[in-house]
Amino acid sequence: MYLYNLTLQHPTASPQAIVGNFSGARQQEIIISHGTRLQLIRPDVQTGKLSTIIATDVFGSIRSLAAFRLTGGTKDYAIVGSDSGRIVILDYDPRTSSFVKVHQETFGKSGARRIVPGQYLATDPKGRAVMIAAMEKSKLVYILNRDAAANLTISSPLEAHRTSSIVHHIVGVDVGFENPMFAALEVDYTEVDQDPTGEAAANAGKLLTYYELDLGLNHVVRKWSEPTDPKANFLVQVPGGQLASSERFDGPSGVLVCTEDHIIYRNADAPQHRVPIPRRKHPLGDSGRGIIIIAAVMHKMKGAFFFLLQSEEGDLYKITIEHEEEEVKALKIKFFDTVPVASGLCILKSGFLFVASEFGNQQLYQFQKLGDDDDEKEFSSRDYPSYGMAQPNHPLPRTYFRPRALENLALADEIESLNPILDAKVLNLLPKSDTPQIFTLNGRGSRSMLRTLRHGLEVEETVSSDLPGIPNAVWTVKVRSDEVHDSYIILSFVNGTLVLSIGENIEEVQDTGFLSSAPTLAVQQIGDDALLQVHPQGIRHVLVDRRVNEWRVPSGKSIVAATTNTRQVVVALSSAELVYFELDLDGQLNEYQDRKAMGSTVLALSIGEVPEGRQRTAYLAVGCEDQTVRIISLDPDSTLETISLQALTSPPSSICIVDMLDAGINRNQPTMFVNIGLQTGVLLRTVLDPVSGQLTDTRTRFLGTRPVRLIRVQIKSQPAVLALSSRTWLNYTHQNLMHFTPLIFDTLDYAWGFSAELCPEGLIGITGNVLRIFQIPKLGTKLKQDALQLSYTPRKFTTHPGNSYFYIIESDHRVLGEDAGAKKLQELASHLFTRGCHLCVIDADASQRSQKKAVDEAVLELPPEQFGRPRAPAGTWGSCVRIVDPVENKTVRVIHLDNNEAAFSLAVVPFEARNNELHLVVGTAQDTLLVPRSCTSGYLRVYKFTDDGADLELVHKTEVDDVPLALLAFQGRLVAGVGKALRLYDIGKKKMLRKAENKTFGSAVITLNTQGSRILVGDMQESVYYAVYKAPENRLLVLADDAQSRWITCSTMVDYTTVAAGDRFGNVFVNRLDAKVSDQVDDDPTGAGILHEKGLFMGAPHKTQLLAHFHVGDLVTSIHKVSMVAGGREVLLYTGLHGTIGVLVPLSSKEDVDFISTLEQHIRTEQTSLVGRDHLTWRGYYVPVKAVVDGDLCETFARLPPAKQSEIAGELDRAVSEVLKKLEQLRVTASGF
Repeated sequence: MYLYNLTLQHPTASPQAIVGNFSGARQQEIIISHGTRLQLIRPDVQTGKLSTIIATDVFGSIRSLAAFRLTGGTKDYAIVGSDSGRIVILDYDPRTSSFVKVHQETFGKSGARRIVPGQYLATDPKGRAVMIAAMEKSKLVYILNRDAAANLTISSPLEAHRTSSIVHHIVGVDVGFENPMFAALEVDYTEVDQDPTGEAAANAGKLLTYYELDLGLNHVVRKWSEPTDPKANFLVQVPGGQLASSERFDGPSGVLVCTEDHIIYRNADAPQHRVPIPRRKHPLGDSGRGIIIIAAVMHKMKGAFFFLLQSEEGDLYKITIEHEEEEVKALKIKFFDTVPVASGLCILKSGFLFVASEFGNQQLYQFQKLGDDDDEKEFSSRDYPSYGMAQPNHPLPRTYFRPRALENLALADEIESLNPILDAKVLNLLPKSDTPQIFTLNGRGSRSMLRTLRHGLEVEETVSSDLPGIPNAVWTVKVRSDEVHDSYIILSFVNGTLVLSIGENIEEVQDTGFLSSAPTLAVQQIGDDALLQVHPQGIRHVLVDRRVNEWRVPSGKSIVAATTNTRQVVVALSSAELVYFELDLDGQLNEYQDRKAMGSTVLALSIGEVPEGRQRTAYLAVGCEDQTVRIISLDPDSTLETISLQALTSPPSSICIVDMLDAGINRNQPTMFVNIGLQTGVLLRTVLDPVSGQLTDTRTRFLGTRPVRLIRVQIKSQPAVLALSSRTWLNYTHQNLMHFTPLIFDTLDYAWGFSAELCPEGLIGITGNVLRIFQIPKLGTKLKQDALQLSYTPRKFTTHPGNSYFYIIESDHRVLGEDAGAKKLQELASHLFTRGCHLCVIDADASQRSQKKAVDEAVLELPPEQFGRPRAPAGTWGSCVRIVDPVENKTVRVIHLDNNEAAFSLAVVPFEARNNELHLVVGTAQDTLLVPRSCTSGYLRVYKFTDDGADLELVHKTEVDDVPLALLAFQGRLVAGVGKALRLYDIGKKKMLRKAENKTFGSAVITLNTQGSRILVGDMQESVYYAVYKAPENRLLVLADDAQSRWITCSTMVDYTTVAAGDRFGNVFVNRLDAKVSDQVDDDPTGAGILHEKGLFMGAPHKTQLLAHFHVGDLVTSIHKVSMVAGGREVLLYTGLHGTIGVLVPLSSKEDVDFISTLEQHIRTEQTSLVGRDHLTWRGYYVPVKAVVDGDLCETFARLPPAKQSEIAGELDRAVSEVLKKLEQLRVTASGF
């Protein structure tokens, strides 16, 4: 077995985000780290929309990211800390649209290790130095400068190590142009190591330490170190230093220390200021729970600055510092707004806030105001004795705010993110769909979603209007060549033509000079200010003064096909002749003296656009009924001579010549392509040599069941081709590479480009008698997402074999369930009522009013998908079972679980004892604690399907002794993984009946798969076991296990002896049981042979063999054996926690294996990782990579310089085009992407 790994959807989690002028232009961009990938996005200041400029794999794990700018510079660089043991400085080159490695300095071993720097990065605000630190002990400082040629230089590392210390956070201190200073939050564990009682660990304090880089002596010294709050977790840089132009100070310098429930201002030899963090006033909130800050951003304005800090609830706080020169007068805090919980915040100078969400979509907000003039209460350190530091070890009195909807921010745009994917299924459920959809469970808490992913570009429809008849074609046309927008829409019917004018309203016009009594074959704006109409009986040339020059077809003949551009017209007559016209310098259309006889009926014609600065395009493509396409010269020296010919497998239905940029073929100029649509629904794409006119590099693709119709359009100011068949496809250029993607839209009969004021880059199409105007907003997103809101974090879901419903289990820790929340509110209300009675027995109405006042109803009604649910103590769960109709994308029914039960597993089981009637079994546990894993009792809830599966009725509930983490239907019974035990249950009248059990598993059973009497058991820590059920003896026996322990997360059976699984360290592997052993076990009716065989390595009597192993770099959450293309080969599709979707494609021939693996070896040597990680060791992170080729690396071949491409292709004895064709073929045939 040999597999080819392809990523269909790259990770979308965003652990870090930085902002800066990376392109050197006067516009800010954002770089987002996706763990193994870097993405540069640019916000449009006018529209507030985000657009991706470049996204690139780094083939390594990014641990930290920081932006810096050299003193006096205008361009920002990105510094990357990774698991490569190197610090890397990247520069974005806008000319090639790529990241360039400026410097790469090695300082340690590879891998994410405790004492190898890379976890933390801090830069000097003036761009003179950078500190890179490890979680423990090691800190290195690099001096950054520029040489005589103004190039960035980096020094040797200067050590700032501190033994026996754990680093929690580091930040650069703003000291102006004095020696660079860095602040670190550290814990010294010297005494902890020597104290066996654990008392020292409980009392270990945190230190705030300043490290100074002495630029004169070129070394780092520990300048200042003082104890701070032991619960401190985050540092924020405070502006400081003198301005070069005046004596005024930018700020007081120092840092904000964020601790639980408090913010402290600290600086060496300066008084401390402390303020409490305001908390939500919610009646159901956990009052014993502290609030910590998880993200922060500082923004400088002219003469002022402020901070936005975010709590783990998602609330933003605005912090300001009142100061005189370097002396702080007061530290002030107030609630600002609530946004999703972020891993990074970026404020742009154009008035936007970018929120890199920890889970879910990344969002861009626009500042409406800065929250200075609202009614929100502000808390100041001046209001407390000694600025809040009178008793530094005691908390300040709690402060509260009332959560509310957004006031200071407004959502401008968002980038869809699949992070995190918790489970997935691949099914074809949607009507009229010929490819399967991917259904994923995403998100966390109340922001969770069920998403339906369909391969294709999303379409935004602007207009949909019924027409009086059914047109067969539509065009739009300008009146003058220099106009920006189109003036007319022309609709061709079987017996006439309708012309509509585009203005404030779209209405019919008569005086255009077009012939309305005949159908139209082609429309063109020709010359500077004339229009052209081709109809079956002739050509009408409408001049600017409405005079019409008409060319008529010879009697007995008619025009059957036509093609036009702004200077040339070619028509094909029913007599199989070609007539060629060209515009002269006076604007007259002249017919060429000779006509070209083709010898076969012409079915399709195409000429390209006139190249800039030229009089004409040189080539015409003609498709004939004899299943050929001929390239004919339009050059004055050889007009209408045949240059080359291509044979086809069926008659052509449409041809389109277009010049498009494809960096894989030529990155400097567009390539001329001839697109040929066949009547069988196949598209051929061939490269036309602009010098010789020869056709090379033909690629084919099946589009649908209808004959293909091709239309040349403009998308994002770039030429593109619409291909209409039973699905509509778009061939376009994005980030300099060519893509071919279906549109998620109704089938179109005809389409054309459309440009108007409200829709400048749209398309117009017809479906039956409906006219549709639409646009394609996001070219970079190939998966359209439809989301359905869920209540809690989804865990797993399953399908019903008889209907299309999904059954989803959701559960959240530290959240009150519906019943528990209502009960607590009732208790609170009754307590307040009783207290009101004691206070004043007579006035009962006043007591009720005080209840309402105390229990703020407006706070209870806040939407949880925006504000989250109030947090509860550990061991409290909110959980439900949800029935969803994925076709309608709606919730059918929600069943909430009571008694603090949480659902962990589910299965649809046809019980043989009940005549194979289907039941839903849900595994739950009561009062579950995560660490250590425990519960008061587990349950197997059995539900009966009612109302055709749209509702559930509880049959009975069976108590078990541990959490049931895996359930599976097996031979008319239920097999369950309950803690460490594997059990077989049958259904009884009052509860489930245990029939067989095996307790030999290592930690906890979390996955189950079955074929025949074989059960594959995935253990949480001990990889996959092969078990078998022997009915005569009623025994569950383990026959084989893995030689290596693995932390399994998901598994699927590839065949009867083979399993593919993923683990929580980002590996996918394939194991196989020896066929002889498999047959031997199957032939043994009682299992006595396995029972008495001696175990190997304290395990099962047999071991599985490792066939393939690959590190994908994301925690694998599901794996499926599916076919992604109708009639295509089966592949292994996996999903990752960070939003990754990938496929492992089996390579079918030895020739393919040799070719692809050799290509991978060559690219490994040429294409070095952006973060300096060795590709082979990255893909073999924990176990050496085996029998898997990295398709993502192979596909970077298209981005290599042409000389390197030719060199590698030469080594493979192939042409460059053949290598590209093979890579495209592997992707398309396996995934359809």
